[in-house]
Amino acid sequence: MRILTDPAEVAAEARARRARGQRVGFVPTMGFLHAGHCSLMDLCRPRCDWLVVSIYVNPLQFGPTEDLERYPRDPEGDARQCEEHGVDAIFMPPRLYDPDHSTTVRVAELQDGLCGAARPGHFDGVTTVVARLFGLVQPEVAVFGEKDYQQLAVIRRMVRDLAMPVEVLGGPLVRDADGLALSSRNTYLSPAERARALSLHRALHRMRAVAAETDDVDVILTEGRALLDVDRLDYLEVRDGDDLRPLGRLRPSARAFVAGLVGRTRLIDNLGLAASP
Repeated sequence: MRILTDPAEVAAEARARRARGQRVGFVPTMGFLHAGHCSLMDLCRPRCDWLVVSIYVNPLQFGPTEDLERYPRDPEGDARQCEEHGVDAIFMPPRLYDPDHSTTVRVAELQDGLCGAARPGHFDGVTTVVARLFGLVQPEVAVFGEKDYQQLAVIRRMVRDLAMPVEVLGGPLVRDADGLALSSRNTYLSPAERARALSLHRALHRMRAVAAETDDVDVILTEGRALLDVDRLDYLEVRDGDDLRPLGRLRPSARAFVAGLVGRTRLIDNLGLAASP
């Protein structure tokens, strides 16, 4: 396994691989890898000849009061996990943007609600960094986790709208044994905060149970909201899983989305309301 730090080097290697007829696979991350990230590597590995994982904490997607500087990092541990899961190259640039970088990629509508409303500018940073990474790594297939479901939808729309030749796959959300959605930010939680954080998972599953009895979204939301134990609720919504439009009545693609602050840690989760457990 190679560790590449120069954007020009990873681009040249990708071109050489493609020229030899090899299929390039890509898993973009911000590092501090966990089992959720590893599941994305495992999903991508049999679909490509050369598997690249990027590790880059992207400043463009952090707001001025967010946790860019304290975002957890563990490059040595990340490298071990990548090697264990068959990664061929880690792209770990110290700097990704040119000093005069002046282009922003924005996907309208899909990024305006949910986390886009709570974190203005966040998805502009996500789409801009992913577009740049796609330009460098030149993957035929890229995998993103369904834990960041809105991000996945936004990236799929960007790829469609800009005719990028990349197949975007969604990897299932991975939970810890207690039901908490895996996230690099979970390390911030104290034991007491982690216990409270489980209320997100419980609320979503209660909403799924209620959805089996009624298609009234207001009723479903009321039941879920009653179980939440957060310091700040950013949103609890039911939306269409395909186009992320808010729903008043359930449809087969309905999905519940929640985000909130527990202590100083912002957590997100989602669950298909018609899916089997």
